[in-house]
Amino acid sequence: MANKKTRAVSKQELEQIIITIRTGFVLPTGEKFRANERIAVALTLQANLGLRIGDIVKLKLSDIVLENGRYHLQIIEQKTGKARNFTVPSEVYIFIQSYALNRGLKPTQRLFDLTVRAVQNHLQKVCGYLEIKGVSTHSFRKFFAQSMYEENNYDIALIQELLQHSSIAITQRYLGVSSQKVEQALQKHIVIPA
Repeated sequence: MANKKTRAVSKQELEQIIITIRTGFVLPTGEKFRANERIAVALTLQANLGLRIGDIVKLKLSDIVLENGRYHLQIIEQKTGKARNFTVPSEVYIFIQSYALNRGLKPTQRLFDLTVRAVQNHLQKVCGYLEIKGVSTHSFRKFFAQSMYEENNYDIALIQELLQHSSIAITQRYLGVSSQKVEQALQKHIVIPA
């Protein structure tokens, strides 16, 4: 399970972090961080696909296949060993394809010559610079989950499926849907006809 101190980034924080990574910055100590498009793209994909960062850094263009007019991601998750096969929106595929073409990457090459640790370390420096607390790479997967949950009428079963959690209870904890919130919702929804 994810670190409980890690929270989902807000959309505003996500945009601020990505822009800062893309432009680079200088810490008050004088330490310079050059623009890093690879890390910006990796985190953007995590926020759009909901994958763990370990799966993102191993991603290849050939992991996305065209079937029946739709793009599908077909990977084996590193953490769980489960097959992950779901639709990738065409806009996201075009974004990935453009990134790969601009870098001269072959379809079978990894998109990112990065380690999980490198992404985490860079993100922590950016968040320190921006004074954003409680954020790690997993915050981008949580952003995906929270956004999908809200945009799809709070369908927790859908989020369980997208994240490939083994139970609804895990997804509830992941989204921060506590039993207290469930109880409050049930108390508000009392319909007893006369």
